[in-house]
Amino acid sequence: LGEHTKNLTKFVRWEMEQALKLDLPIIIVNLNKSREVDNKLMPPILREELTINIPFNEKIMQYALENWPYSHDYYKKEGKTGGYTYKDFVYTNLGL
Repeated sequence: LGEHTKNLTKFVRWEMEQALKLDLPIIIVNLNKSREVDNKLMPPILREELTINIPFNEKIMQYALENWPYSHDYYKKEGKTGGYTYKDFVYTNLGL
């Protein structure tokens, strides 16, 4: 997710639509390295969707790839939506 993502091309939007249609876990990687949900850059199609938002960093990206699918399934069953972030202790445990 970067400055130009909010001005999506039709192919990027199509990929998002397909991920949502297939109920795939969505990991938003913030190119500005923010650990927070960046609503200023968030494409409208994802603003209310269940996502995890992480900074552009190899360790946290690997962590999210390994762990978010399970959390996504759990939150979906609970009826949760919106952008999630990892707590500080996750970053600390990863040495970040």
